[in-house]
Amino acid sequence: MSKKNLIVGIDVGSSFVRTIIAQVLPQEENLRVIGVGSAPSFGVRKGIIVDLEEITRSISESLLSAERVSGVEVKSAMVAIGGNHISAQSSKGVIAVGKADGEVSSGDVARVISAAQAISIPPNKEIIHIIPKSYALDDQKNIRDPLGMNGVRLEVDALIIEGLTPHIKNLNKCINEAGVVVDGFVLSSLAAAKAVLTKRQKELGVVLVDIGGGSTSIIMFEENDLLRVAVVPVGGSHITNDIAIGLRTSIDVAERVKLEFGNAMPQEISKKENIDLSQIDSNEEGIVSRYHVAEIIEARLEEIFTLVNKELKLAGKEQLLPAGAVITGGTAKLPGCVDLAKNILALPAQTGFPIPLGGLVDKVDDPAFSTAVGLVLWGMEENQSIGGGMASKSVFLGGKFKEMIEKLRRIFGKFLP
Repeated sequence: MSKKNLIVGIDVGSSFVRTIIAQVLPQEENLRVIGVGSAPSFGVRKGIIVDLEEITRSISESLLSAERVSGVEVKSAMVAIGGNHISAQSSKGVIAVGKADGEVSSGDVARVISAAQAISIPPNKEIIHIIPKSYALDDQKNIRDPLGMNGVRLEVDALIIEGLTPHIKNLNKCINEAGVVVDGFVLSSLAAAKAVLTKRQKELGVVLVDIGGGSTSIIMFEENDLLRVAVVPVGGSHITNDIAIGLRTSIDVAERVKLEFGNAMPQEISKKENIDLSQIDSNEEGIVSRYHVAEIIEARLEEIFTLVNKELKLAGKEQLLPAGAVITGGTAKLPGCVDLAKNILALPAQTGFPIPLGGLVDKVDDPAFSTAVGLVLWGMEENQSIGGGMASKSVFLGGKFKEMIEKLRRIFGKFLP
């Protein structure tokens, strides 16, 4: 099987490492999933690596599982990056159009995006993505794609997404130690958005809430433009911890209680309904109220959605996104989660499932796999747009694009403002 036909995505989360191996088939529109692997994630806390050896072992286990299913060996992959260290800032780039006739070329687009990188960032941070929001050509503003248009002065209004350099290097090292080369890093919420959100939702206005293990990623779109990216330091593992403390039980038992008996709406649970902990683990004893468990879950999810609402308020979009909220990530499967989101955000809400792919569909038709599915879709788009990728709506600085940007900066650096 040709390596060019394979795209691999690795989502290194705080709770699980998930790997998808997909195949590009020329005769089919959708990717065909041929391998899926998942392994518990050890060594990551709130999206930050705290133990290199542990997380390398988890990545290797997830990869090996996917390789066994697919029968192919993974050499390179797209990798998701997230966590509390992610930040974003706006930037503008300005250049003079290169051609004498004033026609904007792909080289001009690449140069103006490169010019937008000329911002002050902390020494311990580096750029992960440059996302062009809109272009301006002389007096023409709000241009989506200036390629082929005529003018003298080209500007871009971009969103720069940055990450902590030590974490990026550590993650790269762990992936390499597992025997895989990183094709590029993609912000986990951007990858999830690619897999879950439709073009219509992005046009109308939507917020994607990706509830991970250690943190929750928030990303907003309106008129197909990215409005805001944020990460809040609360996730699904905090719910598990709360249950463990509330029931005075182990983390493993608390996780099973959450998955098997959890509900985010206590009013839907009878106060007479009980959970026998000895049925979950023979080493445990005692009867606990399922209503009490639901109260614990509701309190923590209410905190998460209140923080999401705070981000909506900061963006000036509180109760103003017609397509509402799309909840994804493993926690999104909890009964009552969507109803609670509706109540707190005062917006329409729904569970976000990845778009259907071919092959092992049943394995990835799960909100927990949204980011991993988004990674392979991102990888496919990169393969298709090499050469003209600089005019795309989202440029990620990794793999071939990073090399191209750096080369252009060296060549055209003296012309940049």
